Amino acid sequence: MPVSRHSPKPAKPRILIVTPEITYLPPGMGNMAQRMSAKAGGLADVSASLVSALFELGADVHVAMPNYRRMFQGDIFSLHEKELRKYHEVLPEAHIHLAEDRIFYYRDQVYSNHSDESMRIALVFQRELINHIIPRVMPDLIHCNDWMTALIPAMARRRGIKCLFTVHNIHTRQVSLARVEEAGIDAAEFWMNLYFTEPPGSYDHARSQVPVDLLTSGIFAAHYINTVSPRFLWEIVEGWHSVVPDSVRAELRAKDAAGCSAGILNAPDISYNPLTDDALTQNFGVTDFVEGKAANKQALQRELQLKEDPNAPIFFWPSRLDPVQKGPQLLTDILHQLVSDYWDRDLQVVIVANGPHQQWIDRIVSAFDLRDRVAIVDFEERLSRLAYAGSDFMLMPSLFEPCGLPQMTSPLYGSLPVVHSTDGLYDTIRHLDVEVSTGNGFRFDHYNANAFRWAIDQAMVFYALPHEIREREIRRIMIESEREFSHKEVARRYINIYEEMLARPLVEKESGEYIKAIAKSVPKING
Repeated sequence: MPVSRHSPKPAKPRILIVTPEITYLPPGMGNMAQRMSAKAGGLADVSASLVSALFELGADVHVAMPNYRRMFQGDIFSLHEKELRKYHEVLPEAHIHLAEDRIFYYRDQVYSNHSDESMRIALVFQRELINHIIPRVMPDLIHCNDWMTALIPAMARRRGIKCLFTVHNIHTRQVSLARVEEAGIDAAEFWMNLYFTEPPGSYDHARSQVPVDLLTSGIFAAHYINTVSPRFLWEIVEGWHSVVPDSVRAELRAKDAAGCSAGILNAPDISYNPLTDDALTQNFGVTDFVEGKAANKQALQRELQLKEDPNAPIFFWPSRLDPVQKGPQLLTDILHQLVSDYWDRDLQVVIVANGPHQQWIDRIVSAFDLRDRVAIVDFEERLSRLAYAGSDFMLMPSLFEPCGLPQMTSPLYGSLPVVHSTDGLYDTIRHLDVEVSTGNGFRFDHYNANAFRWAIDQAMVFYALPHEIREREIRRIMIESEREFSHKEVARRYINIYEEMLARPLVEKESGEYIKAIAKSVPKING
């Protein structure tokens, strides 16, 4: 039953985290928590770690997400009647709140590849939140994520509820007020807190003629916003990246000038652990990575029909081959010359990715007969994990990267990143200096093929160093990466923002229990 508006508010602040995806939930949060997993990207991991940390601390944390029956249960038609009854009966004290609509029930992936369907899914999710979940939960603070939840901050501001809005990417969508209302959302209640593509003369004028800019609305209406890296926020505010919509930039600048913004890095999925990853031929940790990586390198070369050479340096490309953001054209500009220049050292390139630039790499490989030195295959999770373990270096020359995860994942496997110094790549990768034993990869400042080639050459200089120096540095980087790229640190920073917004603590923090609880909620990477 919905909670009455006259019911007393709980003593502890109540936090509602709104997310279209999550990797895992603590078992104590509800009777079906262990089955509720739906992931498309880093948002799922951050949501899971944050919820778990808050729950372990004893905070009054609630989660709202779509009811993805098929993803949660597999084939729901095969469930026994007793199991199906349990599935539909959510315990009244549960802290999990599912948005109910047939549009979610039979999906096999979180997001749609079709623009119109994506909009319908987002509107239905927000309808259920505004009309049913939020009145029942009565939160003190709502945490929303990206354009799919961007109407909620406007509603929250109108109803006097604090709202944090996290910007994971810069993509926005536009929708008419008429369509919002046709989806069952009474936008007339909070339309004045939305951001329109041009100033609306009146509600009726806006409803019929002026679209709502969703991502910008979320930024505009939220009490506090964060991006998924500090540098990304800074670069947008400073006018970098022409792909950022003007409206998004203007509102991020306004929030930053008001002191209502922050950058908080994501962290890799906890399953990226070379000690336990079942995609690897041989598992390894910081004590035996030399043998472990050698075994995985051989397996990778054999599977991709590359020249089997244990001394061959392997550069791994894990990101989609998108020339707008990821920079594959920088690789194609230098690929033939790079392999030729290091032919005697058997330099190899492994690309496990899809995207529009795939055809150009295929043409270079065929034209110059590089098949035993360059392998390009469609993305496959198992093979990508094997490549992290079997490679020596990871390539990520992105033009912009709001956060990025491969550059944080690869050092956990002893594969050193080669990156363009932008956004989340700048925040996480520091140029390696073996003389003073600092840094964790190779970074180039100028976005062009020559600078990218310089960084790869620097990696090859490192690869030519004596074994004991390389092993010392890789071991150090693996250990430091486990500590730095940590979900418990992500959770701690979000909790600090919640408390700043609410001006009161979520939980007691005496005797170190605060840090202990956060650490307990997130499994260790390197055992």
